[in-house]
Amino acid sequence: MNNITQYLEHTNLNPLILADDVEQAVAETITHGFVGLCVPPYWAKKAKRDLGKSPAALVTVIGFPFGYQRSEVKVQEVKSAIRDKVDEFDVVVNLSAIKNKAYHWIKIEMAQLAQIIHEQEGILKVIIETAYLDEKEMIQTCKACVEAGVDFIKTSTGYAPKGAEVDKVRFLRSILPPTVGIKASGGIKTLAQALAFIEAGAERIGTSAGISIVNEQKNIASKQ
Repeated sequence: MNNITQYLEHTNLNPLILADDVEQAVAETITHGFVGLCVPPYWAKKAKRDLGKSPAALVTVIGFPFGYQRSEVKVQEVKSAIRDKVDEFDVVVNLSAIKNKAYHWIKIEMAQLAQIIHEQEGILKVIIETAYLDEKEMIQTCKACVEAGVDFIKTSTGYAPKGAEVDKVRFLRSILPPTVGIKASGGIKTLAQALAFIEAGAERIGTSAGISIVNEQKNIASKQ
């Protein structure tokens, strides 16, 4: 079994997150070697400083959690996060635009953000909130995002009625080119769940349960 930490983005997006929580998340990320640490924009600068020379990517969210901010607001959020040395940007798509079939608008917005982020050698992950979309909407949204040059499609914010679902990750993998990754997030709490999403095609797992997932794997390894 591969080391699960290479897939895990250690995440704390609790609206009541404290400085101590950020420090704990940073320490856990360094100790366990998580691939990334995802924190709210307010804490990004501190988290980056505290990560020091850790190879973990610093991740933050943009347009979170509903995505219906104007494009110029998301641009300013991205630029602010760039100043804080963020490496990866999880941007919430405008769900209202999807429901109004304004896919051309989504493409324009994401292309604008992709250009800014890629100029800084960052990674753009787009949260499409799969719980609210049917297959046709997922196809059209992914098409717009791929044409805009995004790097990952992410399933969920954690605020919708459902988080990541294995069948939807498998469907996304079937419609996305191999150059675009998938980040599964939302409700992933166990090693079995994480492995099921990886098998379905996810390259990243966003979870607040990274420590317990790692401990599960260690316990299994110790019994073999």
